[in-house]
Amino acid sequence: MAAAGTWYVRVLLLLAAVWVVVVFLTVGPLSLVGGGGGSSGAVLVGRLNAAVSQLAELRRQNDELRQMLVDFTEISANAGNDNTATIQKLKHKLAEAPQRLSMSEPSLEYELARRQSRRDADELWRFVRGELTAWRKDDSAKAPPVARRLEKLQDSVRQYHAVIRGDLANLTVADGWETWRRREADQLADLMRRRIDFLQNPPDCATAKKLVCNLNKVCGFGCQLHHVAYCLTVAYGTGRTLVLNSRNWRYNRAGWEQVFQPLSGTCQDAGGRSKAAWPGTADTQVLTLPIIDVVSPRPPYLPLAVPADLADRLARLHGDPSVWFTAQFVRYLMRPQQHLQNDLDAFVKRVQLRNPCVGIHVRRTDKVGTEAAFHPIEEYMQHVHEFYERRQMEAGGGDGSRRCVYLASDDPSVFQDAVNKFPDYTFLGDPSVSKTAAVSSRYTDASLRGVITDIHALSLTDHLVCTFSSQVCRVAYELMQTMHVDAADWFTSLDDIYYYGGQSPHEQTARFAHQPADGSEIALSPGDTVGIAGNHWNGYSKGENRRLKKVGLYPAYKTRDKLRVVEFPRYPEVPLVL
Repeated sequence: MAAAGTWYVRVLLLLAAVWVVVVFLTVGPLSLVGGGGGSSGAVLVGRLNAAVSQLAELRRQNDELRQMLVDFTEISANAGNDNTATIQKLKHKLAEAPQRLSMSEPSLEYELARRQSRRDADELWRFVRGELTAWRKDDSAKAPPVARRLEKLQDSVRQYHAVIRGDLANLTVADGWETWRRREADQLADLMRRRIDFLQNPPDCATAKKLVCNLNKVCGFGCQLHHVAYCLTVAYGTGRTLVLNSRNWRYNRAGWEQVFQPLSGTCQDAGGRSKAAWPGTADTQVLTLPIIDVVSPRPPYLPLAVPADLADRLARLHGDPSVWFTAQFVRYLMRPQQHLQNDLDAFVKRVQLRNPCVGIHVRRTDKVGTEAAFHPIEEYMQHVHEFYERRQMEAGGGDGSRRCVYLASDDPSVFQDAVNKFPDYTFLGDPSVSKTAAVSSRYTDASLRGVITDIHALSLTDHLVCTFSSQVCRVAYELMQTMHVDAADWFTSLDDIYYYGGQSPHEQTARFAHQPADGSEIALSPGDTVGIAGNHWNGYSKGENRRLKKVGLYPAYKTRDKLRVVEFPRYPEVPLVL
């Protein structure tokens, strides 16, 4: 019984230590900011955000400590019996508690290094594949023995890459922080949803400041959706309720609300005591926003900006914070009406969409020769094969099932071409949807439902192979970010890197020095800012060194993306965590 009493004292001391940590996390930052004189509100908010996350973890640990006390009570009640097993279990939990308390979440440095290792492995593979592909075109490499040697070398390196990616994926699972990542992702997404809800549902529409967005941009659905998402982003940045004018929309004359849920439940009237075109003044009640291509002056809130109060959390959580932020607005806009949700659910069930599955979007018709090059189905399927090879390495072997591909295209002939050339794969999709995407029938209700269906199905897959020059694939990629903790690298683009039409400059920071090998390359020094124009997917990117004002190629692994942090409203009326 004396031993049990000793353990009781230790449990109480540990609970007291937890309480001290709670007090420090909540009171400490406040006192530092209040008495430091030079500390900013941003520092306070950052500390409070961290404190909120840590308090959530402490609540969970407190539940475990309560269970320890229950175990102790059981020991006390059975003092005359053999409680060795229960005591040993309690000892083990107490020994682990301090370590778990100090390592309740990963550091920013760890998460950045983990993701950078994955990117470096990918860029190495792209470089080797690009070099071997170039060598094969040389006459000296066309001799059968040399060609076979090069083929074997490429296969071996591809498998090495798959193994490394598998090891990194297993490291992510084994490091013990998946629960934190899931919780942090859920909390951030919920916070954004509640903030947008607050913005879009003012208590008095007659006096609310508004931003009017006209759905009149002449382009396809993906482009029009991104136009409205740009409007909602600027509304969020200016603290104005967005009013969408979608009457006589090209896809549905009755308007946006016939397909998607209204943007507001309390304020859909664009009226007000004063009106002006962008930018107006701070006192103007109703502003009308032009399309992103001509907006002037350009607001600082345009993609690829991320809000300052969430930047640190997003940088730790997600591989591409700007895409995550944009995705929250896209998801809010694409909340379907119930009849559309029923149709989407029925379609997924009918085609038997399952996981794992790779989504392929093949854009042809009006894009080819104008905005994008022609890519044969074999080029897409090469990356599908690599995805399944990596997945097999991660799982330690295959499950024997046929490999699934969801195929979306605006060219119906692509389906039969894929089935004929790749009989070992199961292709899911509906060729009839492709027919509605033809230029002659594009702006119809059937076409609208078809493209929404394809976007939805593509977003449910485990990897996208597409051309990012197509807004349909970029929308699917954005929605994918709202369904997973971090799906930033769940894509292979055959042309562009991810971009948002009309975005602010996409910039990178040089990690390492680089000396040009020839006139096509540019020099880099650590810390240089580079405006990236594109990734050639062969180990090299193209961009401008802002310091040298020179444009050229550089090894992609020698730079990392630079986060564009902008001060957005912080919406103090909305709690950080419910």
